[in-house]
Amino acid sequence: MIKYVIKRLLMMIPILLGISLIVLVFINIAPGDPARMMLSNEATEEEIEELRDSLGLNDPFVVRYVRFLWGAVRGDFGKSYNNNRLIADEMMQRLRYTVVIAVFSTILSVIIGVPLGIYAATHQYTWKDNAAITLSLVCISVPSFWLALLMVQLFSIKLGWLPPAGIETWRGWIMPTFSLGVGYAAMITRMMRSNLLEVISMDYITTARAKGQTEFIVLYRHALKNAIIPIVMIVASIFGGSLGGAMIAEIIFSVPGLGQYMLSGLTARDYPVIQSTSFFMSVIASLVILFIDVAFAFIDPRIRSQYTRKRRNTESRRAA
Repeated sequence: MIKYVIKRLLMMIPILLGISLIVLVFINIAPGDPARMMLSNEATEEEIEELRDSLGLNDPFVVRYVRFLWGAVRGDFGKSYNNNRLIADEMMQRLRYTVVIAVFSTILSVIIGVPLGIYAATHQYTWKDNAAITLSLVCISVPSFWLALLMVQLFSIKLGWLPPAGIETWRGWIMPTFSLGVGYAAMITRMMRSNLLEVISMDYITTARAKGQTEFIVLYRHALKNAIIPIVMIVASIFGGSLGGAMIAEIIFSVPGLGQYMLSGLTARDYPVIQSTSFFMSVIASLVILFIDVAFAFIDPRIRSQYTRKRRNTESRRAA
């Protein structure tokens, strides 16, 4: 397993290199000049070129790319053009807000999705099942930003129950969490239903019923244990997706997370902020995916035994 983890870590390197390269390419072709935005309209061309030289914007593409990679390896992402603060410190301060939204929305999706999926599977082809499926389709189809705006209109402006922006109190976390977690809850509902229906139709479930066990024991002791395994993987994937999806919630609800930090960098053409936040979030997403694979191998014995057999076959071929 250690060799597998090391192999996956090495596979992350070309992915991160590709992401950082793509971001830098788009930065170069995007309109706007950071030097002009930093200076006043009365600045001369000489002053603008002098500032571009000091920022390294006139350096060749390869030089800028290698400089960024060397700094990223050392954990030094430079300073922001806007406030001259260290980007690494800014990202670490804002990371907690993004992680909190991602964790809360993931927990909410599990709390809603798993019971609703079980309920739909145990009432197959009834109006209750149809209602659950219809509700999940609607929730998946609704964009998270549109749902967030509707929640602000209803719960903040009309009813006045929740603050429209800010996270000064615990109530400020409710709408960002729900706007991001509802769609994921619908996804878990549909997967939980299909997995449980597939497991229920297997022979060992029929055997358990034939032995006279109650439907509750058959469902929660035998069927649910195997049906829940794929949900573990999708839940971890949802957490990784929530880190990126939290950007929309942070912008709408004024949460000072990484998403809002990246938006401020895009608006001001703050190239170091754009490069650093995209690279940093890519590293986090890659580590989350790696954790998913390793955790899934420990949860499901079949995957672990398959990996063990593959390793033994490789060793036997080498010995031969």
